Amino acid sequence: MRNLAEVSYLGIEENKEYEDIVNKVIEACFKQEDLYDYKIYISIILTDEENIQKINNEYRKMDKPTDVLSFPMFEPSEINEAKKREEVLGDIIVCMPVVKRQAVEYEHSEEREFAYMLVHGFYHLMGYDHMIEEDKKKMRAKEEEVLKKLDLQI
Repeated sequence: MRNLAEVSYLGIEENKEYEDIVNKVIEACFKQEDLYDYKIYISIILTDEENIQKINNEYRKMDKPTDVLSFPMFEPSEINEAKKREEVLGDIIVCMPVVKRQAVEYEHSEEREFAYMLVHGFYHLMGYDHMIEEDKKKMRAKEEEVLKKLDLQI
């Protein structure tokens, strides 16, 4: 298995279980979107509420913690060109304390919630969004397809 994700930590302890989940989920995403055989990869930052709040405020002018932030490096029309080189597809930042809280709130496992945040972030990197209902339906269908393959659907 090749390295599809570069995981780093900001304000939280390193965790092998998190990295195993990241690798499993991102591999499923890459295979789903036929990206596995290319040299592109994703940067994943796992962090705490304080740090994600700072980033959320800086980039989105929302002074509060959030669950996941995505920063794509390419427009959707540029992804095919990026496949020709070794490139980072983008950054996904996940707030692990929020993941844990939401898992309890939504009554499913932390692994499922974490996987969903990763898949959700991945599809933002691919150019999907959920601001318009029609776009949201397309994005949710993609997300659920990957989670189903991982046996982590709701």
